[in-house]
Amino acid sequence: MNGRLRNASLSSCLAFKIDMRKYRKPYRVKRKIPFYKRKIFWIPPFLILIFFGISYLIIFSSFFQIKTIRIFWIEESKKELENLVEAQTTKNLFSFQTKSIFLLNLPKINQLILEKFPQIETVEFKRKFPNKLELEVKERTPVIIFCSEKCFLTDRDAIAFKEFSEEPKFKIEKLNREKIELGKAVIEKRILLVILEIRETLENDFKIPLEEIIFVSEERINIKTLEGWEIYFNPQEDINWQITKLKAVLDEEIPSQKRENLEYIELRFGNFAPYKYRQSIDIENKD
Repeated sequence: MNGRLRNASLSSCLAFKIDMRKYRKPYRVKRKIPFYKRKIFWIPPFLILIFFGISYLIIFSSFFQIKTIRIFWIEESKKELENLVEAQTTKNLFSFQTKSIFLLNLPKINQLILEKFPQIETVEFKRKFPNKLELEVKERTPVIIFCSEKCFLTDRDAIAFKEFSEEPKFKIEKLNREKIELGKAVIEKRILLVILEIRETLENDFKIPLEEIIFVSEERINIKTLEGWEIYFNPQEDINWQITKLKAVLDEEIPSQKRENLEYIELRFGNFAPYKYRQSIDIENKD
């Protein structure tokens, strides 16, 4: 009996195994796809091709090559400026020349212009796509004539930008006779602004005509009047206070009829404004 049961169980297991074979997926051998046929293989070359295509279009395409340079300036040096800019638009890349509007080094061109033309204060560049370049030039405005060995027109930034060959009616004279360079500051801008403020106040408010200003040092400037007397200022100290002292001494102690005999008024020290008459007046006073 046990033998029959054992044989029946074995037959059932074999039948089960045979039936399970019907549900197994058939085994297939996968074919390997070559790497060059995969999509990912072609993405980098495609991107590189696009990059070089765009680069060629930007750098060498005639469509973006500068053909016109327009400069808004009325000076005689305009042609010289145009030649300078023209030379800077041409570049050599891979043994080829290009004037691509995209490759302009505008900061460098601006620096070269300011070095070559000190009378120019600023230059505004405008790219006019696809192939035009415009320059809007702003010149320096002279506010004073500054003299050392020679005289130069100087703007509000204290930059000497043009030699002045005539005899100036009014000037700032520098005593140490340092050489003045075009495009460089002759003194500190702050000191120049102080000098201009003093000049405006004396001429407009005090009605004192001036002949010249002598820049002795950073702590002393001498204002020479057309009446022959001088005023000593310290541009490092409070100018408003020095002007207040000047007004007080002129109103209270030095009447207008005596100014022609005045030698100087000293305003540089503290709360005092000492003054001195010429020697001839001192002798008359003693008599």
